Amino acid sequence: MSELTTAARPYAKAVFEMGQDAGTLPQWSAQLAAMSAVVAAEGSASLLSHPRMTKEQKAQAFADIAGSAIDDQGRNLLKVLADNDRFALLPEIAVLFEQFKAEAEGAVDAEITSAMEMTDDQQQAIAAALQKRLGREVKLVTKIDPALMGGAIIRAGDLVIDGSIQSRLKDMKAALAR
Repeated sequence: MSELTTAARPYAKAVFEMGQDAGTLPQWSAQLAAMSAVVAAEGSASLLSHPRMTKEQKAQAFADIAGSAIDDQGRNLLKVLADNDRFALLPEIAVLFEQFKAEAEGAVDAEITSAMEMTDDQQQAIAAALQKRLGREVKLVTKIDPALMGGAIIRAGDLVIDGSIQSRLKDMKAALAR
């Protein structure tokens, strides 16, 4: 996974800088999401790696599939990716682009995995606490994992707060084994 990230980072950075300079970050978000969807579509891998198609034909086929979801700059990105056989990087490019965008906007995505559904008040309290701690706007994404038994795990950038019962039981088990 880190190999993909390393290869995708220069493309994501270039697209981010171009979008930031032109004030088109939201449009690029939509374009990269559409391109990622094309890459993830069933059968696209075989089409985009077909040995009898030239790189130009692959870029054109990709652009035709994406249709009006991409503009001329998006088509240029497809040509560059085709020239370097890098279509598979598009989902990772989109993820990195969104991270660059969130960082520039002073926001951070936080993922909360809890054992049970959280109320809106609980989510707002956690978001407020994270915002105070990180000094940035927090966008929450919630997931449910019954295996946690209780509590929650919060991930925001490099910060991980594990307040799950499952984690506490593992810690207790380790302490008792000593």
